[in-house]
Amino acid sequence: MRALHPKLQALQAQLAPSPLQRLQDEVFSNHGVECWIKRDDLLHPVISGNKWRKLKAILDEALRIGTDTVVSMGGAHSNHLHALAYAGKCLGLKTMAYVRGERPGTLNPTLRDLLAWDMELRFVSRSVYRELRNYKAHDSLPDLRAGQYWLPEGGATELALKGVAEIVREIDIDYDVLAVACGTGTTLAGLIAVLPAKTYALGFAALKGGGFLNDDVERLLMGLPVERREWQILLDYHFGGFGKTPPALLDFIRQFQSRHAVALEPIYTGKMFYGLYDLVQKGHFRAGQRIVALHTGGLQGNRS
Repeated sequence: MRALHPKLQALQAQLAPSPLQRLQDEVFSNHGVECWIKRDDLLHPVISGNKWRKLKAILDEALRIGTDTVVSMGGAHSNHLHALAYAGKCLGLKTMAYVRGERPGTLNPTLRDLLAWDMELRFVSRSVYRELRNYKAHDSLPDLRAGQYWLPEGGATELALKGVAEIVREIDIDYDVLAVACGTGTTLAGLIAVLPAKTYALGFAALKGGGFLNDDVERLLMGLPVERREWQILLDYHFGGFGKTPPALLDFIRQFQSRHAVALEPIYTGKMFYGLYDLVQKGHFRAGQRIVALHTGGLQGNRS
């Protein structure tokens, strides 16, 4: 396996190991199920979770081909842009982002961080933002100049799957189900690509009407020599849509943190764990099964 670019090696050295933590909870023990968390939220204070995993191979390629500016897209609270801006600052890469919606009168903590890390922000209408989703290859965005590298929303590229695959290789226990929250489906695809035999991948869509994620995951897997693995994306735990945070979800997150001393956020991980608890209580999992749930980080969004 090729060594990382020297600049990336220096950044990688800042990251801590990502431990496994068992959840001790009567909900699981009463149903004969074990649940463990892969604590990718503890990788790094800023570029934690799946964001670093997805960016790693992409930034390695960008550096090797002489990129000076990485251009991407995201919402005003985007974990992806937050990680990209920080990583770019550390690596000496310029970054620029198309941000969905009008520039707010008062910038939220995420946007203030992006500017502090010298990311150029261009606020665009929702229709323009939707159009940007059509460009998938790193050189496909119209009007890119020499030295610019286009990175689609959420880092959704085949290269991202390489970093995500490392998560599976780090899990040193036997397990039956691997659970993850889904925004673009990229992390789920990366996990499916290297799942152990007889292991089932379970995704929890964070947005309403997320059925399209099934096709997106299939597209990401299409070019890979992937053995067929069983996987499913559950579409009923979005709590009204992306970014919706009803009281029931927030109450669950508070109780979870009080019980396990693990912080969640309401956009992705809160919904996933709510869904897991609900499925266990409904008898979805067989007694004796072991679940590993991936904590994908993103806690910076809690500031808003």
